[in-house]
Amino acid sequence: MTHRIRAAGAQDLQHLYEMAKLTGGGFTNLPPDRKALQAKLDRSAEAYGTEETGGDELFVLVLEDIETGEVRGTAQLFTRVGLQWPFYSYRMATLTQHSKELGRTFRAEMLNLVTDLEGSSEVGGLFLHPSERAGGLGMLLARSRYLFIAMHRARFSDRILAELRGIIDERGGSPFWDGVAGRFFGMSFQEADYFNAINGNQFIADLMPKHPVYIAMLPDSARSAIGLPHPSGRAAMRMLEGEGFANEGYFDIFDGGPTMTARTDRVKSIAEARHVNVARVCPPDNPKKALAATGHLSTFRCTFAEIGEDGDGVTLDPMAAAALDVREGDMIWHVER
Repeated sequence: MTHRIRAAGAQDLQHLYEMAKLTGGGFTNLPPDRKALQAKLDRSAEAYGTEETGGDELFVLVLEDIETGEVRGTAQLFTRVGLQWPFYSYRMATLTQHSKELGRTFRAEMLNLVTDLEGSSEVGGLFLHPSERAGGLGMLLARSRYLFIAMHRARFSDRILAELRGIIDERGGSPFWDGVAGRFFGMSFQEADYFNAINGNQFIADLMPKHPVYIAMLPDSARSAIGLPHPSGRAAMRMLEGEGFANEGYFDIFDGGPTMTARTDRVKSIAEARHVNVARVCPPDNPKKALAATGHLSTFRCTFAEIGEDGDGVTLDPMAAAALDVREGDMIWHVER
């Protein structure tokens, strides 16, 4: 395996900017704006540089080709969202009413603007360069975040969420935005999405009506987009479900994409992560495919590995040991691939 996950640094700005230009919109955590990306890297560097816990921190990870040094993907972790400004979601609710005179019962589905998920941790910002979408590298990026959480558990909340990008049409617009918020804001989805990425979503609090939105009153295009991930995000949704995430009726306020949630300690890759000693570095007998990680905060590294049982420790294949820069006697975390 010639790729590994590591902590992002200032030297990665250009790589992130080039990838941000490929996202195609609706990707708030990776805006194609150098100033905004630099601010993310600065915030991430501050988080990597402190041992204190309990704040609203951001950790940026990158996927690096070890042989070339090129960055080919990125992912992010937020320790507790909604502490600096409100974290808004729509939540689906049903109002049931009965008319005795008509002898009929009516059930109306509504979207309520809520901040229920404030204080949750978030995994997001996952983007893999189009030329690298093979060989399981997207899975390496995604699951490395869970090993990072397991290795720094005290920094993260007991609840975790992941927002999936919603439906974006061929014009780069959002049918959900056009049918709901766009009617109140006087700006296109692209304008609102970019403004949110650069300035945060306080403008939602300032301008968004607080009353429920009756789904039956929305145009068909908006209704049909609620809760659907962008086609490029379907595999990510399946991975989240495999980790134990579920859709509990929360949706993104911009594009209507699903917000998946889970109890942090029940996420499969966190619950099954093991902290072990490297007894030997050599090709293992009866190897198991795994993700292996080491380091602390800014020295975090993660890669695919082959691991074998070895007494109280494990045997680690030499290529993974080199990618992680570990030797016999060092400790690693691992989870089955």
